[in-house]
Amino acid sequence: MELLFEILFYISGFIIVWAMVGYPISIKFIGKLYKNRVLEKKYSHEPTVTVMVVAHNEEKVILEKLNNIIELDYPRDKIEFLIASDNSTDATNEIVRKFIAGHKEYSIRLYEVRARKGKTNAQNEAQKTVTTDYLVMTDANSIMDKKSVRELMAAFISDDIAYVSGRLSIVNQDISDVSNAEASYWDSDLAIREIEGRIQTITAGNGALYACRTIDYYDFDPIECHDSAMPHLYAIKGKRAIANHDAIAYEKAGEVVEDEFGRKVRMNRVILRHILPDVRMLNIFKYKWFSYFYFGHRTCRYLLWIAHLIVLISSAALATESWFYAVAFIGQILFYTLAIVKEVTKTNNKYLTLIYYYCVTVVAQWVGVYNILTGRAKPFWEKAESTR
Repeated sequence: MELLFEILFYISGFIIVWAMVGYPISIKFIGKLYKNRVLEKKYSHEPTVTVMVVAHNEEKVILEKLNNIIELDYPRDKIEFLIASDNSTDATNEIVRKFIAGHKEYSIRLYEVRARKGKTNAQNEAQKTVTTDYLVMTDANSIMDKKSVRELMAAFISDDIAYVSGRLSIVNQDISDVSNAEASYWDSDLAIREIEGRIQTITAGNGALYACRTIDYYDFDPIECHDSAMPHLYAIKGKRAIANHDAIAYEKAGEVVEDEFGRKVRMNRVILRHILPDVRMLNIFKYKWFSYFYFGHRTCRYLLWIAHLIVLISSAALATESWFYAVAFIGQILFYTLAIVKEVTKTNNKYLTLIYYYCVTVVAQWVGVYNILTGRAKPFWEKAESTR
């Protein structure tokens, strides 16, 4: 029994350390080996584009978004705008119709989804009405940089590039310790994605801003989200998903822990499925760096919830056998205690905030797993009010 606990301890410990420290360090080293490989762009590439905005009850931000997209720097005769309203019951549709009526010089359409089945379903339905060569997708509360579409299109330099993700820039980083922690995490993750895309393929995008060829669009199960599903789909098909971080969208992070926690729970609604979404990814001879990227950046992170529990239990069981396991167990208890101290005292200490934010992330994974196992995982994406 002792041997079993030791095996579980070291395997789970490796998963945690590799996900949070080992992989980020390794990818920076690998990036240096490929320092001469840069993102190529072709700004003369100006295909026809549809910018799709998915909205559900976004009356607070939809007018700002509409004014934002018509100011995009792209030839007017090559760009169309499609608002996919996911069964909105507030004034969203009325605001869009009024805007369309007042801006007839632009090609703007409203697609109304009759039955609410979530963001991905709305995208699936609306996409079937698209006739342009490319599709750019963005969130209602994301403000796009004027050159964002031009930047996305410039990155499609070859047929093997099927997906290009832009960069999400968080604009309220200094408003609260929650938004600051999210921005810090996001900045470090963007650095990893840039290297992955430069070498071969990113493992995930972001819903604020991304693009694909219309012909390459795939109707995913509504429970899925494009952020995590699209890149690995294209990788399995032998194509590339890359990041062009000069294509920028600005957005607020959750400013209160309830909003950010809820967002992370929703992100984990398919966490079990994405630990290893396709067994073929294990074939490193065929998928090369992507297999390595996905294991370190996704598989290990999606296992943090169970890895932490196993490390805690196994170290507790082995604590009387060795000072090493005793210290490991006490260290974990101290770590979780500091997170509780942060929650209770509301202190602004940056180290306590990082510990607390990390623990919130792991707990959100547990809730996501619980929702999956109890059938409570839904495709709906309720907005966080502090991000509006």
